[in-house]
Amino acid sequence: MNKNILKKAGRKPKIDPAKNRYVFYLNEVDNARFLKLFEQSEMNVKSHFIVKCLFNKPIQVVHVDKNLHEYYMRLTSFYSQYRAVGVNYNQIVKTLKSNFTEKKALALLYKLEKLTKELVVISNAIFELTEAFNQKLSSHDSQHK
Repeated sequence: MNKNILKKAGRKPKIDPAKNRYVFYLNEVDNARFLKLFEQSEMNVKSHFIVKCLFNKPIQVVHVDKNLHEYYMRLTSFYSQYRAVGVNYNQIVKTLKSNFTEKKALALLYKLEKLTKELVVISNAIFELTEAFNQKLSSHDSQHK
């Protein structure tokens, strides 16, 4: 009887194992270029990367724009703060209405309205910055195509 058939422990044998090995040498410039391409591909195994390059298989290269990522994180933070301000605003108006006289509530609401106008100005500035960033990003993308 064949021992491979009876053995049930260990790794299953591959159908088409890679048995052939090739060695090649690179100078410093070519090695730096190779490592840069390998890092951009975000692949984990250099041999897989080399095989894809040799046989013209598509290699995925992902460019991460750190400025875009940082801007997105800050914008997300602003959005969550903006929502919190809206919730607090609603709570303040309800509290003013229930705990103060009409005259006092109107005076406090006037102050709140002034602060709200400042918040609108800041929101418009954020919107303008976002539009400028989008235009910069779209012009940057069109240059790389």
